[in-house]
Amino acid sequence: MVDRPTLFITRLLPQPVMDAIPRHYQLIAEPVDGPSTAEQLRHGFAQADAVICTLNDRIDASLLAHATKLKIIANYAVGYNNIDVSAAARRGITITNTPDVLTDATADLTWALLLALARRVVEADAWVRTGDWSGWTPTQLLGADVSGKILGIIGMGRIGQAVAQRASGFRMSVLYAGRHPIDRPTGVTWEWHPLDVVLAKSDFLSLHVPLTDATRHLIGRRELALMKSTAYLINTSRGPVIDEAALAAALETRTIAGAGLDVYEQEPVIFPGLIPRPNVVLLPHLGSATDETRVQMGRICLDNIAAVLEGRPAPNRVLCV
Repeated sequence: MVDRPTLFITRLLPQPVMDAIPRHYQLIAEPVDGPSTAEQLRHGFAQADAVICTLNDRIDASLLAHATKLKIIANYAVGYNNIDVSAAARRGITITNTPDVLTDATADLTWALLLALARRVVEADAWVRTGDWSGWTPTQLLGADVSGKILGIIGMGRIGQAVAQRASGFRMSVLYAGRHPIDRPTGVTWEWHPLDVVLAKSDFLSLHVPLTDATRHLIGRRELALMKSTAYLINTSRGPVIDEAALAAALETRTIAGAGLDVYEQEPVIFPGLIPRPNVVLLPHLGSATDETRVQMGRICLDNIAAVLEGRPAPNRVLCV
């Protein structure tokens, strides 16, 4: 019997994915539903032919120095800012990600945050559960209309476009900012504008950019000051895209009306000024958190690993730029 390739998984994946692994790979260690320690990462990278890591694992040059036999790192995410791709390339290690599969799940969650903010869903739920609600009145928990408003999108990639497509059901105008205008799908009237214009005109602003040096703190004090006082900010991309201290100050002074966040600057730590505010909806990084999506992400990782270990091109290879 030919020895199976060794696989290191930094944390537990959905059960259908875990069930598929023993037929093809020898696990370095049984993963747990929590982050690997630095020592576990070093041991795993030193022993493995392939690794599946998550966006919370920092894969830097010092860790990769232990990876003497490693051929592929399959990142269980679309973004890969957690990996030193250049250091991996120098060692001949292929990096892959999981694009496309989580587009709809993340777009759906963006709309869940948007609607929850506009209609004060979280506040209302908490109030009803206290038992203090005494019945309907004309003035209680008044929110904001969504239909017919202006949706601004920063970053018109796959997820940004999926969010924009859903806006048609609410008769919303869509403005977007990005490096350049995109080829619009047939039948849509999305408008490209410079970032400052989108900030100033949007009633709801949704962020869908990768985390790079250029996008870190893309939304700070200056940008928040350009927004309408009635506007809402939603982030399901990467936490450091927003300066959370500036956001907390803007919410305190009512510079903007509210924010919905699924990701955080120092995740899992949340800036203290955001936590007590009723006009902020906070989620624990749920963008891709559906059964179907998370299982398919794992299968994509395994498909990429199989390709590389068999000498074939990885379907979802991340290129070093």
